[in-house]
Amino acid sequence: MPTISVGRDRLFEAIGRTYTKEEFEDLCFKFGIELDDETTEKAIIRKEQHLGDEDASEDEEVIYKIEVPANRCDLLCLEGLAQALRVFNGTAPIPTYDLSRIDKSSMLRMHVKPETARIRPYVVCAVLRGITFDEARYNSFIDLQDRLHQNICRRRTLVAIGTHDLDTIEGPFTYEALPPEEINFIPLKETKQFRADALMEKYKSDLKLKKFLHIIENSPVFPVLYDRNRTVLSLPPIINGAHSAITLKTKNVFIECTATDRTKASIVLNTMVAMFSVYCEREFEAEPVEVIYPNGESYIYPDLSLYRMPVPLSYINGIVGVTLSADEVTNLLNKMQLHVENSESKEKETLLTVSAPPTRSDILHACDVAEDVAIAYGYNEIQKIRIPCLKPQMCNEFSYLLRMEMAMVGYTEVSPFVLCSYKENVSMLKRKDDTTRAIIGNPRSADFEMPRTRLMTGLLKVVRHNKDHPKPIKIFEVGDVVLLDKMKDVGTSNNRRLAALYCGSTSGFELIHGVLDRIMEVNVIPFVSPGDENGYCIQPSDEPEFLPKRQARIIYKGKNIGYFGIVHPEVLENFGIPDPCSCMELDVESLLL
Repeated sequence: MPTISVGRDRLFEAIGRTYTKEEFEDLCFKFGIELDDETTEKAIIRKEQHLGDEDASEDEEVIYKIEVPANRCDLLCLEGLAQALRVFNGTAPIPTYDLSRIDKSSMLRMHVKPETARIRPYVVCAVLRGITFDEARYNSFIDLQDRLHQNICRRRTLVAIGTHDLDTIEGPFTYEALPPEEINFIPLKETKQFRADALMEKYKSDLKLKKFLHIIENSPVFPVLYDRNRTVLSLPPIINGAHSAITLKTKNVFIECTATDRTKASIVLNTMVAMFSVYCEREFEAEPVEVIYPNGESYIYPDLSLYRMPVPLSYINGIVGVTLSADEVTNLLNKMQLHVENSESKEKETLLTVSAPPTRSDILHACDVAEDVAIAYGYNEIQKIRIPCLKPQMCNEFSYLLRMEMAMVGYTEVSPFVLCSYKENVSMLKRKDDTTRAIIGNPRSADFEMPRTRLMTGLLKVVRHNKDHPKPIKIFEVGDVVLLDKMKDVGTSNNRRLAALYCGSTSGFELIHGVLDRIMEVNVIPFVSPGDENGYCIQPSDEPEFLPKRQARIIYKGKNIGYFGIVHPEVLENFGIPDPCSCMELDVESLLL
């Protein structure tokens, strides 16, 4: 989960009361977040520089590191966190976010050029009028952009945020995509003009910005935003222009978010607007901007409308495990900044209409509403009930008993990968092409080309990686192999098997045969003569991975369910194993029929 660092005293001031550390930890737990650490600014710097710990002085600001849910973008800054906790505590009403009431003809406009479809096709914009910054607010404003970039923006690949001093630029604005040699501007924190391609070369040595260059550096066109005077606002997702840089004296902020995902861009814009509109002359109000696309479509941003969904009361009570009335659920949801506009009873079913504000982009389904009810109600307050025990599947229960028995006869369980290479599964076992195998489409590595069709491959690989281990090595696995199956809708089926391997200088046919006899004995399956289907017997086999005349197939109820024998020296050489090995593998599911 994301971790944010906020000053303790500023946070308590914003919440409206002070807490002891224990009290604040309890509040965080009730709200569904966690106080991860209490530190100071100097301690953080000392840790980054690998310096020794020192006792904090009384004048050092205490920093709280708080873990917040990854889907709660509104909690990534002090402003949003304090607002949420005030509402949760009942000391503040749910804020109502609104747009300035201005004529469409008076709105600022952003014109999108057709070429942007080749690189970053979407842009959303908004204006915060009459904002008041101080140093702490300014730092929080910048920090929120960084945290959004790292989380929902996926390191600027999906969305890149640009913020500008509106009084230094003039609309209407244009969003274009041009060859890099045609883009010239003074970037942020620079004093001279750079061409875009030269700027990319310069930033290859910049520790912060070089990790974003790959997003556009190989594109024939770069995205760029201009005002009406052709002043560059930004070169997203890399850097803003110095001309429109925000300072502590900035009063009007223009926010633009370029993106490859319009939905995420809207979420990011709404978060920026909602969190910092609290510092505007008109609290919780933003000025809209019209975005006009080449096909003539136009959109008004930000979209601060409520997201409404009907949620049955019975669903909430059922999933949380409580019995609450509609009024009680309404009060609990209000603590989580969710409105319940009305409740209707239809056919003995109470239906709640829940409205989520633009800050709660995590509310997508009725289960999200139920989760908020559970948080507000208190997980520790939910009555504990005993869940009826579920009966395990017969195959899994039988597999557990086999594991116990194998352990008791001195074998150690291993868990190799289910995926292997074609070479390991076929040619290294001296087998011809396996027609029962499935394959992985476009495998990322040659080591994981297909799911295994026998467990023996994995056991041999384990021995290869542990060949210096004291002998004998006695290992086993109870696991699945994957076989083609036309009767299944996915085209394959899993088959549970047991495999055991003995590696040592005295490894012989009789050792692995004894393991087979023990498994059959504990399952009350007698050894019988060939043709008798009341037990099991062994018959000569001709498997290429075993020595000729030192191997056998296992017959149970007239069906071949496995094989065992001494592993062929060529197979051992293929796997790089210097010691003799004997191996057994059988179909577990066949013993349950």
